[in-house]
Amino acid sequence: MAMNSIAIIILAPMLWGAIALALPPRLKFPLVFAGLLLGCFSAIQLMLLVSTEGAFTYAVGSWSAPLGIDLKVDGLAVSMLLLTQIISLIAALYAQLYLKQQPRQLAYFWPLLGFLLCGLNALFLSADLFNLYVTLEVVGLAAVSLVALTGKRANINAALRYLIATLLGSGLYLLGTGLIYGLYGTVSIELLAELIENPDQPALLYLKITIGLIIVGLMFKAALWPLHYWLPPAHGGAMPAVSALLSALVVKAAFYIVLRLWLELFGSLAALATPLLFGLGAAAILLGSWRAIQADELKRVVAYSTVAQVGYLFLALPLLSTVAQPPALQAISMQMIAHGTAKAAMFMAAGILVLVSAGGKIAQLQGSASRQPLAMFAFALAGVSLIGLPPSGGFIAKWYLLTALIESGFWPLVAVVLAGGLMAAWYVFRVINIAFTDSPDEASDNTLITTNKPQQTMAWLAMLLALAAIALGFCGQPLADLIATGAAS
Repeated sequence: MAMNSIAIIILAPMLWGAIALALPPRLKFPLVFAGLLLGCFSAIQLMLLVSTEGAFTYAVGSWSAPLGIDLKVDGLAVSMLLLTQIISLIAALYAQLYLKQQPRQLAYFWPLLGFLLCGLNALFLSADLFNLYVTLEVVGLAAVSLVALTGKRANINAALRYLIATLLGSGLYLLGTGLIYGLYGTVSIELLAELIENPDQPALLYLKITIGLIIVGLMFKAALWPLHYWLPPAHGGAMPAVSALLSALVVKAAFYIVLRLWLELFGSLAALATPLLFGLGAAAILLGSWRAIQADELKRVVAYSTVAQVGYLFLALPLLSTVAQPPALQAISMQMIAHGTAKAAMFMAAGILVLVSAGGKIAQLQGSASRQPLAMFAFALAGVSLIGLPPSGGFIAKWYLLTALIESGFWPLVAVVLAGGLMAAWYVFRVINIAFTDSPDEASDNTLITTNKPQQTMAWLAMLLALAAIALGFCGQPLADLIATGAAS
């Protein structure tokens, strides 16, 4: 069963993505929808298997490392797989409605979505440095293409900036991987963990350089401040369904690799970068939130919010090397999943609010809550999780993070986390306040609620993810326990 589920979840998206390119329009979505449901079913099977039998390694073609390719299936991997399938399914439904009048864009959206999913699913299961590089490249190229899908000049410029950033990040990561292979003759994470356990002095300096190259390369792809320059135009200018996928999943993929390597390979050595990561994480939270407050376009607000939320992940990362590891791992895992659901919901809701308003400017959102109350409610619920208010998943994530910081005695960073929550409340409630303010010509109109069925359906999809972000607050501990299954200590 495990072999079938692994093969399906990696190969099926590539297969239906390629077939969708050649099918007539009326057959594309049924095929994609069936493929996405199959992916959800496979992810659930793997999650149940890990829950009952624990983490395991699968050798592709029965050839183990270093000659073959190993795939690792543990709690962290299956949690990200399930998050990926659910958000992709809802984003696909949303895109089908949003792009119904733009068949050309929709025709190319499905193959790119398939290739993106293939890369993401393979990435979350990869257990060696080179396969992580290959899958990350597939994800990056598909993501860049999705940003440029509209063909508008601004989107193409944003996609080019994204491409440059992803190529720089990939180059640094590949250079680090090559140096490690040159020193140890393998790229298997499990084998490398044994080889570098007690490095001699020359190898130690070599490893520090290598770790620096790999982590900086992944920082580019994860858009950690100040390497985030590509993210606001890419996420802010893409179609809402694409923005949701990029923010909820693609950015997390790069951080996932950092987390995996920190837990299983570089933890004790990478801990030397603790002051730097604390500083960059705190700067991302404060400066990303401040840019979100200053932004005058709705989707730019949500995009800069992603920069801030990524800061929480990197802020918690060094805590894995201290006595606060259990709450730190819980904080990271909950932040990845809660932010993924909330941010996907927020981008989808923002897309609807832009449609029913005079444009994408925040000042033009007056009265949009009257025209689309469901979308506005979804936006507000997602904001509750980003702020960290109970009983949301974002609250649980920040609670774990604050617990870890307090246990470790990092009181200045406690203040940063609390300030980040207050700043998130500022930019979320700023949007809500304007949306609930009637424009002068609509103040006396009590029949503004839209009857546009596609928009209402899209609003319900956004609401579904927003409710999931809130519901995570009620299952935080079981989810954290699942993610800890198989995690290196």
